[in-house]
Amino acid sequence: MALSTPRRRLDQVDAMRPVKQAGVVSTHSIMYFATPGAGSSAVLLLLHVSREGFFFISACMLAYAYASLNWSGLRRFYWRRFLSVGIPYLCWTLIYFFYRMPKAHYPSVSVALRSLASMAATGYYQLYFLLVIMQFYLVFPLLLVLLRRTKGHHGLVLAAAAGAQIAISVLTHWQLLSPLMLRYEQLDALSYLLYLVGGCIVAFHLDQVHAWVCGHARLILALTAAAALAAEGVFFLAQNGVTTVLGSGDDAFQPSVIPFNIGAIACGYLAGVALVRPGRSRRTKAAVRAGSDDAYGIYLSHMLVITGLVWLGWGRLGSVIPWPLLCLLTVGIVFACCVPLTELLARTPLAVPLTGRERVRWRVSRNQTNALSPVMARPTTSVLISRVPS
Repeated sequence: MALSTPRRRLDQVDAMRPVKQAGVVSTHSIMYFATPGAGSSAVLLLLHVSREGFFFISACMLAYAYASLNWSGLRRFYWRRFLSVGIPYLCWTLIYFFYRMPKAHYPSVSVALRSLASMAATGYYQLYFLLVIMQFYLVFPLLLVLLRRTKGHHGLVLAAAAGAQIAISVLTHWQLLSPLMLRYEQLDALSYLLYLVGGCIVAFHLDQVHAWVCGHARLILALTAAAALAAEGVFFLAQNGVTTVLGSGDDAFQPSVIPFNIGAIACGYLAGVALVRPGRSRRTKAAVRAGSDDAYGIYLSHMLVITGLVWLGWGRLGSVIPWPLLCLLTVGIVFACCVPLTELLARTPLAVPLTGRERVRWRVSRNQTNALSPVMARPTTSVLISRVPS
């Protein structure tokens, strides 16, 4: 029962993961420590692309790894998805529950248990990403069937996904959906339809997409910059009371940011290509590889550090230093804490549920390191956990 055939490792996509993770940490740092106002909201408007990037990379890596998935392999596929996302989700939900317990002051055990159940149902802060990706896993085999049957017409499928994404964004941002749907908008995989479907389509045409993106780098950079300016223009038009017809606020679910999101993801791919291009020093390659390996663990654990900084009164420093500098320092502290934590946890028996990585040996000889350097993508737990959920 072959779930997938061995394929080359997508180093350039792996290299996107630490870049995307820096965006996630920056977003949450600004949300917690930036001075409220137009400046921080304008930055957040563009940084929200980290979530779309998360889902695009996850879908792309999944479709690439499981391009030949068939019905007989579904049991193994879903078991590995449960190992890669379900178990880490449950483990980190418990960790955040107990971590917050001293400050929560639950009046009774029953109230505490209800809070835990609610946290598990909706996802603690950043963990809702995993709820969305688990929804995608449920329908992924059906999406594969669709893409196989529409071979040669993937452009139409992508156009349909883009149209649906715009419609969903309009309905969500202007609150035209039912209250229940609006309440759980960020937990719904349909809110990220273009990026999930687009990631799968890119995986089917990776060589052509790679050649086009690399051959039009300057055009992509220029269009992305123009899209960013347009999105910010819409933001400030609403901010200054001119019009809110085109969009308003730093809401991630508005059509004005969709062109920027697409361009930013393409720019992230170009950054990944640049980071792993031939001629890079061993130190640079090692840093990129380590950043890729640690990205999932950083994503899972970074709110421990941010919440701890809140408790320590870190935000009060905003009265004496500019908020951009405070947030930049916060990002540095988060990585300085979470990278060693992830590396430590990856060397324990709980490596898979807590970091999404296979357990790492404390010491690996140079010969072993060379032997383990992958030229081909390995269909192991490490690849399917560490690479796919991003």
